Amino acid sequence: MEQRLQKLISAAGLASRRTAEEWITTGRVTVNGAVAALGDRADPERDRVEVDGVPLRREGERTYLMLNKPRGYVTTLSDEKGRKTVAQLTSGCGRRVWPVGRLDLDSEGLLLLTDDGELTHRLIHPSHQVEKEYLVWVTGDVEQALPILNGPMELDGEPLAPARVERGRTTGAVTRLTFLIHQGKNRQIRRMCDQAGLEVTRLKRIREGRILLDRRLKPGQWRPLTGEELALLEVE
Repeated sequence: MEQRLQKLISAAGLASRRTAEEWITTGRVTVNGAVAALGDRADPERDRVEVDGVPLRREGERTYLMLNKPRGYVTTLSDEKGRKTVAQLTSGCGRRVWPVGRLDLDSEGLLLLTDDGELTHRLIHPSHQVEKEYLVWVTGDVEQALPILNGPMELDGEPLAPARVERGRTTGAVTRLTFLIHQGKNRQIRRMCDQAGLEVTRLKRIREGRILLDRRLKPGQWRPLTGEELALLEVE
């Protein structure tokens, strides 16, 4: 099926659609050997689309991984401070994949990695309202904090989308909470808890959209997404 070139380039994970449009207008994109123009379309099954002489990978060649991210790893492909990265954990997959969204250094759990730019945009852009579920272990006055966490809150002077926070089991001084949020601001849950007077001792993501963390994956292990999981992500 024919699609606009900027969509094909974005879906291949090379650039955003806007950047792809700039590449087309500057003559960096060809279709079957001819320099493309903005507005041109191509069928990836039939046509050879190249950027700077390098052919695009076909959709069926994309990679989708689930990683059980351990604490102590940053969610980047490289780190100027020399810290361990999730890219090191997935280097054996044979593809250049990037993380979809972030988990901070001290957080753990479900992290998706892919080379599909369009899927990445759909999962992380606020307009798509993808729900994420976290287990969060805290200390402090939980009864006092819950109405704050479930009420209107702000970060960086901007209102947050409503969160749903439920109380779980308490063991000693530690209580487990379940957070359901749609946003992904930097260290959002930790900062929400700080505002509510709670200290986070552990934070684990267990769901993104309809994808659940595979409990069989030990921290640091990864696997390709199954066909059923790809269908849940609406990957065609």
